[in-house]
Amino acid sequence: MKRVFVPVATMLGIQVMISVSVISLSVMMPVVAKDLAIEPKLVGFFVAMTYVVAAGIALAAAGPVVRFGSVRISQVALLMAAIGLALNSTGLVAATILAAMFIGAAQGPINPASAHVLSQRVPREYFGAVFSLKQTGVPIGFALAGIIFPQLLGWVGWRGASLIAAAAALLTAAAVEFLRPRLDTRSSEGKGGPSIWHTIRFVMAHPQLRILGCSAFIYVVAQHTFTFYLVTYLYEHCHLTIVEAGGLLSASQLVGTVVRLVSGGMGDRVPRMKLLGWTGIGMTVGCLATGFLSADAPFWLIAVVVMGYGSVVISWNGTSQAEFAHLSPPGQAAAVAAVQTSLAFMGSVFGPPVFALLSSAIDYRAAFIFVAVCVFAAAIWQLVVAARPPPA
Repeated sequence: MKRVFVPVATMLGIQVMISVSVISLSVMMPVVAKDLAIEPKLVGFFVAMTYVVAAGIALAAAGPVVRFGSVRISQVALLMAAIGLALNSTGLVAATILAAMFIGAAQGPINPASAHVLSQRVPREYFGAVFSLKQTGVPIGFALAGIIFPQLLGWVGWRGASLIAAAAALLTAAAVEFLRPRLDTRSSEGKGGPSIWHTIRFVMAHPQLRILGCSAFIYVVAQHTFTFYLVTYLYEHCHLTIVEAGGLLSASQLVGTVVRLVSGGMGDRVPRMKLLGWTGIGMTVGCLATGFLSADAPFWLIAVVVMGYGSVVISWNGTSQAEFAHLSPPGQAAAVAAVQTSLAFMGSVFGPPVFALLSSAIDYRAAFIFVAVCVFAAAIWQLVVAARPPPA
């Protein structure tokens, strides 16, 4: 049990801190935008900058992860997050752009690092549950940010909140040093394996991995337009306070955490492709319900819709990563995870800016409808493929 518990707990803790860093600007954006004299909807472009860097770093991460170890690379990532958060505290638009890029560099290598260390220590029949457990670090981190940052805004302002988060990232990097020799001694052995371009060709030529990768791209569009725009949407459209909107973000992430664990366990017992397809149908319904909230909707209705959407829109990633790891050739889990991560992150590059353009040029409802249509198409694709008999 200790063989599995220590690496899972370590990578979970790192994932939580990285996720807090990634969501920080989005949670504080209504206040930050006023001080920087920019439009709050521009949060989508900051998100895109974060994830375009993250996608590139993810592709390049497999080799360093194998050579230097998962925890060592994660410590470097935490340092990048701390630098980005500190830059954001300066109150300059240019510094905030750089902050988004540094935080993207922090986000990039985490999934390949986790896949490398966990795939060596977890039996394949438990991949769904364990990878989903590790991925709960994302909604847990987002939930913590939704609770903590609105409170810090009232106590120390958004610049002080950014500096506190930067210090927390540095403390996390220092804390995992005690575990690094135990985890990285074994995981750093061996050669780097095939080049990333060989792995990209392998993924795109593999029928199941290709579908899973393209669907991950679309699902992240939904996940991250929900996560990064929820506070701004509820603040601007539904006229909630930042504390109320941040509280709903946190609650939705916590509900989604439970569903993610349930989904991961189910993925060890039923075909993951089918599970992901039905998850996409639920995401479509939740996305439309959120987009059709009226400006004067009662708080209880907003809460129910947001909880329902959040329960499915963040539940899929661990199941997808588990299937990628399951289908990976021996010793290449980090490289295949790097490709999956990069494809997913490109959804964050594409989705939030398009969402911002549609919500600004038309309205929020049009933006949510666009996301729902994309997700529905990906869900049907996976269900059709899952229903086909396996090749002879």
